[in-house]
Amino acid sequence: MASTANASTSDKVTVLTADLVLSQWQGHRRLTRRVIEAFPEDKLFSFSVGGMRPFSELAMEFVKMAEPIVRGVATGKWAAFGSSAWPDTKAALLALWDKATEEIDAVWPTIPAHRFAEVDKAFGQWENSGIGTILYAIDNEIHHRGKEYVYLRALGIDPPAFYDRS
Repeated sequence: MASTANASTSDKVTVLTADLVLSQWQGHRRLTRRVIEAFPEDKLFSFSVGGMRPFSELAMEFVKMAEPIVRGVATGKWAAFGSSAWPDTKAALLALWDKATEEIDAVWPTIPAHRFAEVDKAFGQWENSGIGTILYAIDNEIHHRGKEYVYLRALGIDPPAFYDRS
């Protein structure tokens, strides 16, 4: 096996392209959407375990974050965090989710390649590179979705398979 200790810069390989990052993220979003669908509507806005926020609040955090992050990375202009309307039904939450997904898909191709490496202060709060901010949004969704698996199990509901992002 060859040593990589002396590998030159030209030997480095790009593992993920922008399109692959988007594909992975949208896979996570499809899974999170299925978790929202699995959640009983009468518990969506009120049920919590151990003082954690109800699922609706966590899902809205994703909605308020996802498309505005993509738009901010694309343009360098950051809207105020949390400007989305608050839903009062599961159907309204899913509609907001679907709209954000469509907007992510529409804006993503407009991100200039250099913007992934440029550092911004997202929402005037979080300083990071464009890709770092995008990865934060993905990690945040995965982290909170884990809580929703606990909620569903506490309600006696089998959650969707965590590995099925189709």
